[in-house]
Amino acid sequence: MNIDFKDKGIEPVLLSPVSFEQTVDHNQEIIPVVTIQQRIFTELDSLQIRGLAHKIVPFITDKIKQGGQDFFKELQLDCDWTINSRDKFFYLLEYLQSVPELNEVTVTATLRLQQIKDIQSNGIPPVKKATLLCYNTGNINQFGNHNSILNQQDLTTYLSSTLKNYPLQLDIVLPLFDRYVAFRDQKYIGISNHFSRYDLNDKSLFIKNPKTDLYILKQDLEKDSLKKGDVIRHEYVPNEQLVETAKFISKALDGKQNSIIFFHLAPEVVSNYETADLQKIISAF
Repeated sequence: MNIDFKDKGIEPVLLSPVSFEQTVDHNQEIIPVVTIQQRIFTELDSLQIRGLAHKIVPFITDKIKQGGQDFFKELQLDCDWTINSRDKFFYLLEYLQSVPELNEVTVTATLRLQQIKDIQSNGIPPVKKATLLCYNTGNINQFGNHNSILNQQDLTTYLSSTLKNYPLQLDIVLPLFDRYVAFRDQKYIGISNHFSRYDLNDKSLFIKNPKTDLYILKQDLEKDSLKKGDVIRHEYVPNEQLVETAKFISKALDGKQNSIIFFHLAPEVVSNYETADLQKIISAF
């Protein structure tokens, strides 16, 4: 579920909720995640934040029942907070933990690399556990042959001296997804949702830039609003790199308890990895 302003509204609303097409097995735990756009906190006072909390709780409870379960053990809030929005986001986290309906629920938060690097500026969310998102480490808007999903140098810069001393229990998210980033005249214009790895091998559609993951489009594609000459950068994380990343993070954690989460487990994503590959990544921890 996403919380943001709709159109030109001034009151945050609940957007893009999950819709369960079938009930979830009772042996499978559901952890609801609420993504909050940090800009909404510029418009909210403490009273409105409490009101937002009282909208979130019943909505999540109804969704869990829609999935065929009666309760949930964890509620995760995802927000790319900044120094300006930090205090209000933290207040929401604290207030949710005081709501009677969540007495048996652990409220957690996500962390980005920049949030864990500079504790003095970014603070520490008032929760017992957080989930560290180890992806989108680079600049997706920058043209070139780099990989903005995962870059080991970025991880080293942000995490080498911080993980073992960070005062929260941390779960770790590693990326399995790939994406197709589009550029026109070397300027970022978006992510295409209509390409696959097979399309990139179609020589009637693309010319591959040698020794790179850049592909030059040979014709207009109206469905993606792309034009001949646009450049597509295929970003993905090879299994070998994920293993090396897992080893690095495990060493940086220095024995701290953690769980490993793969994002995301859609069939078309997981099909790019063998079960043995995923087991190798997990065993690196």
